[in-house]
Amino acid sequence: MTQDFTEKQLNSRLVYSGKMLQVREDVVSLPSGHEATREYVVHPGASVIVPLFEDGTVLVERQFRYPVKEHMLELPAGKIDEKEDPAIAARRELLEETGYKATRWDFIGSLMPCIGYSDELIYAYLARDLTYCKQQLDDEEFLETSKVSMGVLLQQSLNAQIQDAKTIIALLWAEQFLKKSV
Repeated sequence: MTQDFTEKQLNSRLVYSGKMLQVREDVVSLPSGHEATREYVVHPGASVIVPLFEDGTVLVERQFRYPVKEHMLELPAGKIDEKEDPAIAARRELLEETGYKATRWDFIGSLMPCIGYSDELIYAYLARDLTYCKQQLDDEEFLETSKVSMGVLLQQSLNAQIQDAKTIIALLWAEQFLKKSV
């Protein structure tokens, strides 16, 4: 029999509210009857896209990520706007960040990258039949795109050259999805 370790919220306090994130501090009742404090980030959710060309290359982005102070190689992705469908967010982000539209979309999974301190949920999509239109970056967004073979990206994920969790997982899911659909 599976035990129930559910913690019950006793009170909740908004510690910080920004443009995208909130930080909350809750007091909870533990299964033992004791109380504990839980701090966590409230995130609007995001969509990540694996833009796959017919030749087997994937469109990736290189951008500076301030929290880790490094340029990172990752898949196109972005937050979901309030009440926005994750699939619509994926289409919007692919066009904004890369300038590409896709006519073939497949949902390949969803992940929670930081369950110990955030409620973020990321939806992953495989985008195919790509056509270039025009990149529409936000004023505060700076990135460059390149095409890299799926095999090279998977190898880079396995040897820690790519460290972004959503990118690694979405690439692995896309690989498995494509194997099953052959």
